Amino acid sequence: MASAGKPPLEDARRTTGSPKMKSRENAKDTLCRNVTIYGRCRYEDKGCAFNHDPSKLNANQSDSKKRFNVDSPSFTPSLLSGNGVSAPKKSTAISPKAASAAPFQPRTTSSRSNTSTPTTRSEAVQDWAVADVQEFVPQGFEHVTPLQGNGNGGITPTGAFDPFVTTPTPMTPGGPVSANPYSHDPTGAMGGAFFANQTGFQQPIQYHLYAPIGPHSQNTLGYQRNVHDLFIPNDLREELQKKSAATLQTLPNTQLPAQVDYFHSLVPLDLSHQKNAATFGYPSWIYKAQSSKDGTFYALRRLEGFRLTNEKAIRSVQAWKRVCNASVVTIHDAFTSRSFQDSSLIFVTDYHPLSKTLADQHLNAGTRFPGRHTNAHIPEQVLWGYMTQIANGLKAIHANGLAARVLEPSKVLLTAKTRVRINACAILDVVQFDTQRTMADLQRQDLVNFGQMILTLGANSPTVIHNPTKAMEHFTRAYSPQLKNSVFWLLNGLQKDQERTIDTFITGISSQLMSTFDSALHLDDQLNSDLGRELENGRIVRLMGKLGSINERPEYELDPRWSESGERYFLKLFRDYVFHSVDSQGEPVVDLGHMLTCLNKLDAGTDEKIHLVSRDEQSSFIVSYKEVKKALESSFQALMKPARRMH
Repeated sequence: MASAGKPPLEDARRTTGSPKMKSRENAKDTLCRNVTIYGRCRYEDKGCAFNHDPSKLNANQSDSKKRFNVDSPSFTPSLLSGNGVSAPKKSTAISPKAASAAPFQPRTTSSRSNTSTPTTRSEAVQDWAVADVQEFVPQGFEHVTPLQGNGNGGITPTGAFDPFVTTPTPMTPGGPVSANPYSHDPTGAMGGAFFANQTGFQQPIQYHLYAPIGPHSQNTLGYQRNVHDLFIPNDLREELQKKSAATLQTLPNTQLPAQVDYFHSLVPLDLSHQKNAATFGYPSWIYKAQSSKDGTFYALRRLEGFRLTNEKAIRSVQAWKRVCNASVVTIHDAFTSRSFQDSSLIFVTDYHPLSKTLADQHLNAGTRFPGRHTNAHIPEQVLWGYMTQIANGLKAIHANGLAARVLEPSKVLLTAKTRVRINACAILDVVQFDTQRTMADLQRQDLVNFGQMILTLGANSPTVIHNPTKAMEHFTRAYSPQLKNSVFWLLNGLQKDQERTIDTFITGISSQLMSTFDSALHLDDQLNSDLGRELENGRIVRLMGKLGSINERPEYELDPRWSESGERYFLKLFRDYVFHSVDSQGEPVVDLGHMLTCLNKLDAGTDEKIHLVSRDEQSSFIVSYKEVKKALESSFQALMKPARRMH
């Protein structure tokens, strides 16, 4: 309580440590706070030294203002408590210190009212934004970046979470932030986002609508389409899955060595178990193996019983490593090994799963009756495709100063429908290293071997080459004169009356090269179209990953009901709406189109509203996809808090 005989205000000032007044004469210029608070001071007649007449106080202040001059110190008012008293007005005189002050530059063009409303998070972000950083916006497009972001991850413009992307809030100096259709606007004006400096309004990208990439070879009606139209074709998927299964195939009980140099998990690839030394002079076998260096699968061709007598012979493989051509099987290494309990020469090449040789495909070499003749001729366009690809490979080989030396149907791989590659190169360079033949003779021999292989394939018999006259008559009846003349030119490659090179041959078949190139472009367009169907898969997987990490979570932050409380509850109802729908009879409705449509609309955050009902039908919500997306992002960011604390 205040001391007797003293005003309570003066006593309170002394207890709080306020400075004492110098004299009681100065107190008459100070308005008594009891008058301000209660309207009157009951100690006015009992010795209170403060002024109790506001009118006299104003008159004294007006007189004191007249006594101020330019030499007077600048006045800085202190903050007043919210007691309802109006703040005193500042003097209109400008302090001399203002001359050296920095010019005032507002951070944003929008002014803020001085109210008691607390500052929001977005306003706080705008306060510390650097005004000197400018954002590049391409002409004709509006750069859209989400407002969510932190040091441990961000939300990409497509709405998918990427833990390696940081997306700070974009700021434009001297102007407000451009409208963001992907931000969670509490006003609900997402659908009417305005793009500044644009001649026309452009709707944001609707990711729930598929836009198939052309070309389209067929026109189908809506009822003729099915869910497989949204993904890659079944035949392509089946082919890729079979190749993947063949690559990972292993033999648990095998007599093959467990390790050959740095390769392991050997699987034989030969279709025949008979030893054949006709091509290389040594029995050869081919295996699939995995490298312990990089984990990649390679093909190992083994020459049984070969003894290396000259170290320079195996060094000739180094020149083949420089041959990088799409029509030649790449060679990686060559070494000798005794892992097979003998002296073997191993060549390491690329592995193409489920590939066949041209002899297996067209000459029945891998069947029970390899020499049986059939009347099915290879279509001429397919044969032209083989010729152009092999010519492409020979050009690359001859340009590097090498020769293929092995061109026969059993040594050319068919890796796809009409895709061929020259195989088994560099083997004869090592095996027949001491043979004295010039490189020009070997390259001309490649042309002759090339012509003989095409003639064998066209006649559809591996033995027809022993009777060249009969073979050419058979070839002439089945194919066009241009193809016959091209093969005849190759067969005469050993003649030295004119310059015969692979470049001259390519010039002669230039029209067919254009046809093959056009087919390759069509295949490229088709593969791009198939790849475009898989474009949405990554976004959908990320979205389902977020939902799966939130729904039915047993406990988080010591709350066992975290996943079913607050905004997470209608995420659970949304999960039931998408995946657990039932018909009027209570039977499950498995509609993949419904699932994809709902998930893409959620990823885009559209304004479309849906009706969510609990399983006991006691709770019902009508929410939009944008509200569900906002709940999903905030819940997922809540899960990321421990990760942020760790970092």
